[in-house]
Amino acid sequence: MAAPKRGRSASAQSKPGRSLALILIAIVALTGGMFASGHTTPRLGIDLAGGTSITLKAKADQGSAINKANMDTAVDIMNRRVNGLGVSEAEVQTQGTDNIIVNIPKGTNSAEAQQQVGTTAKLYFRPVLASEPSGAAAQSPSPSASSSGGSSPKPGASPSGSASPQQATSGSASPTGTATSQGRAVTDALKAGSTPSPSGSASGSAKPSATPSAPSSGKPSGDTALQARYAALNCAKPADRANAGKNARPGQPTVACGENDGAWFKYLLGPAAVDGTEVKKAQAVFDTQGASGWQVQMTFTSGGGKKFADITGELAKNQTPQNEFGIVLDGEVVSSPFVHGAITGGQAEISGSFKQEEAQNLANMLSYGALPLSFREESVTTVTAALGGEQLRAGLLAGAIGLALVVIYLVVYYRGLSLVAMASLVVSAILTYLIMTLLGPAIGFALNLPAVCGAIVAIGITADSFIVYFERIRDEIREGRSLRPAVERAWPRARRTILVSDFVSFLAAAVLFIVTVGKVQGFAFTLGLTTLLDVVVVFLFTKPLMTLLARRKFFADGHKWSGLDPKGLGAKPPLRRTRRSAGPAGPVDPKEA
Repeated sequence: MAAPKRGRSASAQSKPGRSLALILIAIVALTGGMFASGHTTPRLGIDLAGGTSITLKAKADQGSAINKANMDTAVDIMNRRVNGLGVSEAEVQTQGTDNIIVNIPKGTNSAEAQQQVGTTAKLYFRPVLASEPSGAAAQSPSPSASSSGGSSPKPGASPSGSASPQQATSGSASPTGTATSQGRAVTDALKAGSTPSPSGSASGSAKPSATPSAPSSGKPSGDTALQARYAALNCAKPADRANAGKNARPGQPTVACGENDGAWFKYLLGPAAVDGTEVKKAQAVFDTQGASGWQVQMTFTSGGGKKFADITGELAKNQTPQNEFGIVLDGEVVSSPFVHGAITGGQAEISGSFKQEEAQNLANMLSYGALPLSFREESVTTVTAALGGEQLRAGLLAGAIGLALVVIYLVVYYRGLSLVAMASLVVSAILTYLIMTLLGPAIGFALNLPAVCGAIVAIGITADSFIVYFERIRDEIREGRSLRPAVERAWPRARRTILVSDFVSFLAAAVLFIVTVGKVQGFAFTLGLTTLLDVVVVFLFTKPLMTLLARRKFFADGHKWSGLDPKGLGAKPPLRRTRRSAGPAGPVDPKEA
């Protein structure tokens, strides 16, 4: 019965190379992924790379609650805003249940970003004077208008469709090209009687008059300048999109961009006719009785309903695209529906070939033209690049000192075994670096100073696992076993201890990550990641490597510098490998005599 057991043990011991090959393949694959992603260094956080970090705390307004939907909507609007500043690597994300963290890297106008990020979004309903594809989309033929006065899809959140006046408007999502030349179309749009003129109001909302008139500026030079801006606008360029409607006043015409299915379109828009704050409610609903599918239903305030009735009545008299109005959020056209007639009663519907997500997104934009929640600044931290570099160097120096102390301890106390520990630490460091580098572009992970501290603490956790295993091996040798069986007998006991210890560390990191906000989460995330990697390294590298070294004479014979010298460890004499069974003396064979 004993022989098969020894055979299975020998078979298990003879294949440690499989585990070592597996971890080598993992390192090669991660390295390949790192170079393929184009990122060869971990993404640094604001406190290490320099920049501005703004912490905003949500406050519930009347009729709104702090919940995930409202927080996600606020993050989306803030993201649009901060990206409109030309910030390519800015981060806007929720932390906890009522905090939003905005990280703006160095080289950005942080003062402007700080001013805009938490303020109320600006949503307006503006009449469309002209629209056409912009950039690459301008190369394709323009869609023609339908005989009924509707239009083909226009950019925004929804595809096109038709609706009766009772239904308000038909959703549309891409602009219609005009048969006339661009210059003539813009000039006619600015000067023709089809443009409703706003009445001056304190809120900046425009009330169309029954009598058509030119824009409020009344200066040909202003019309010419706007026409030139529209002609030169290329919405395929991020810089042009960001500056298209910049500093535009509600009572003046402007230009803007809109996107649909990856294509950009440019718009010439008249003065704002309805302010977004006059949308009382908007929701996405599914039309179960008709063929319209998903729709967006809007309810206006009493004043907004009258203004909307006036502007839709005026727009319905015009031909496409001047029978449309652009829903403009923070200077970008998110939808441009057309109308068939005046829409009264303070309620409207936008219908078309909506998908559920498209309808919900448009409803959110209409409902939360103002942010769904109010925010107050909890903290604003600005870190210069020089200070960030100093903090990074200080963190790396602290890590180097901690690592050096651990290595010195291992060399003095474990001697030859310290080579196993140091090799395992190197493998763990390589895996940590590669995974952190890949997590940057994958999930936006940024290495901040608390995360560096978590990595330093992980050095001790990883070294502790090696120490547990080494001490179990030494205990077996003290009991008189030779090294090879000692390595195998010590592993099950050490494995249980290592798993329990790492589970406790990971549990603490997970709880810390869940209950904290801000940069402390970086510490918890790194601690949890390195704890998991500790298990991987110990199982797939440390144990197999120890099995291989147990076959080497230097370790197997218990050299005094191996760290496994039986005499130095106080092994019980005699060693088990030297025991012999002493039976009773039997008769002597005459032949042997």
